[in-house]
Amino acid sequence: MTITQLRQQLIAGETTPAAILEKLVEEISARDNLTGSYLSHDLASALAEAANADLSLPLGGIPIAIKDNMNVLGQPCTCGSKFLENYIAPYDATVIKKLRAAGAIPFGRMNQDEFAMGSSTENSALGKTSNPHDHTRIAGGSSGGSAAAVADRTAIAALGSDTGGSIRQPASHCGVVGLKPSYGRVSRYGLVAFASSLDQIGPLTQSVEDAALILQAIAGFDPADSTSLDAPVPDYLATLNNGVRGLRLGIPREYFGEGIDPGVRTQVEKSIQSLADQGAELIEISLPHTEYAVATYYVIAPAEASSNLSRFDGIRYGHRASNPADILDLYKKSREQGFGPEVKRRIILGTYVLSSGYYDAYYSRAQKVRTLIRRDFENAFKKVDAILAPVVPSSARKIGAAGADPLQEYLSDIFTIAANLAGIPAISIPCGTVLSDDGKNLPVGLQILGPHLGEAKLLQIAKAAEA
Repeated sequence: MTITQLRQQLIAGETTPAAILEKLVEEISARDNLTGSYLSHDLASALAEAANADLSLPLGGIPIAIKDNMNVLGQPCTCGSKFLENYIAPYDATVIKKLRAAGAIPFGRMNQDEFAMGSSTENSALGKTSNPHDHTRIAGGSSGGSAAAVADRTAIAALGSDTGGSIRQPASHCGVVGLKPSYGRVSRYGLVAFASSLDQIGPLTQSVEDAALILQAIAGFDPADSTSLDAPVPDYLATLNNGVRGLRLGIPREYFGEGIDPGVRTQVEKSIQSLADQGAELIEISLPHTEYAVATYYVIAPAEASSNLSRFDGIRYGHRASNPADILDLYKKSREQGFGPEVKRRIILGTYVLSSGYYDAYYSRAQKVRTLIRRDFENAFKKVDAILAPVVPSSARKIGAAGADPLQEYLSDIFTIAANLAGIPAISIPCGTVLSDDGKNLPVGLQILGPHLGEAKLLQIAKAAEA
C-alpha cells in the first residue's frame, strides 16, 4: 500500500503501526534474501516508537526506510563500506528529526554503493542488491537498496541521496518514483558527505503523492547546514492535482540523440505525448553544454570526495589497522583495508585534479563549465515551465556486465548529472516497460526537471504524467 492508503487504514483503526512493522518484517524475511535491499533493521526500536505514534500527524505511524549514509541515533551507518562496518551513529540527521516530527518511524538500513559512489549498488562492500523485476540485473545506484525495497514492497517508502543521479537512476530501473530536490531545499546535516556541493536527500516512493508527503516533511531551513536555504516551503499537496493544461514543457534535443535504447525512447516519448494530450505545450529546446556534463562531474565530484573522505584516517572512528609501524603506516593501512576499489579510484582522481599544477587545468576549468551548464537551464526556464527527458539511456543491465571499464558505467549518468551540477530539482516516474533479450519486462523512467525551488510545479507535472 501507499502511504496515503495506509494512513486511511490507521486513522480508521483498521491497522496499527506495530502491525505494519510486523508485516514488513514478514515481507523482508520472505523476499529480501533474493533482493538484498536491507543491511539491517531493528524491529524492537521501531516497535517502541510505534507504541507512541501520533496518528494525527501527516506521516503518523508510517515506517520509512533509510539509506545507510544517514545518521539515525543508535543505528549502524556503514555507507556500504568496510571502513564503517562497526560504526553506530551518535545522533540523528536533520531529515530523521523532521521525519519523526511528522510522525514517521525510521526503519531499516538500506544497501548502497560504497560512500554513494556508483550507479549499480555492486560497489557495496556488504553485498549486492538486485532488481526485484529480474534478480540477474542491477537495481541501479547508489540508492539501490532504497529503490529495490520500495519496488519489492518490503518498504513503504524510503530516503535516498542523489549526487549525480543516485535517486532517479535506481528509481527508473526499479519502477518507482524518485525525487531529487533543489540543492539547499533539504538539510544535509547528518548525511555522510560524498560531494558537498552536489549531494541532496530525497524520497523514493510508490506514488507521486507519497513523494510530496515526504518532501513536505523533510524540506526547510536548517541552521546546522550552512548550505540550507532559508526559503518558504510551499504546500506541495495543494497544487498536486492542478494538471498540465497551458504549461510549456521543454524537450531538449541533446537528450534524444544517439545512444538511447529504442525501447526506452519509445516509452519516454509516449509519456511526453500523454502530457501533450492533457493540454501541455511541447517546445523543443537546447541545452548546448550537456556533452560536457559527465566530464565536468567526474572532476568536481571526486575532488570533493577526496577532501571529504580524508576524515577517514583510522584515528577517530571507523576501521583502524592493527600493528602499524608508525602514524603514516596507520593512515595508509587503514584506508587501504577499509576502502573498496571504486572509492580508491575516485580519491586518487580527485586528489590528482586538485594537486599543484593541475588545479587550473582540471578543477578550475570544470567549475567554469559547471556555470555554463547552470546557465543553459536558466535560459531554458525562461521559455518553459519544466523539461522532459529520459532518466538513463537503457533499462537495467545484467549484474557484472559493466566489466573492468568504469568509464562506460560513468556514461550511464549522462542524463542525470546536469541537474546536480545546476542544483535544480528533478524527478523520475515510471513510464512503462521494455522487453529484455531474455523476455523480462524492465521498468523505464520519465525524468522531469524544474527550475530551482520549483518542486511544487515538478510534482504537479509528475502527477499528471503518472495519471
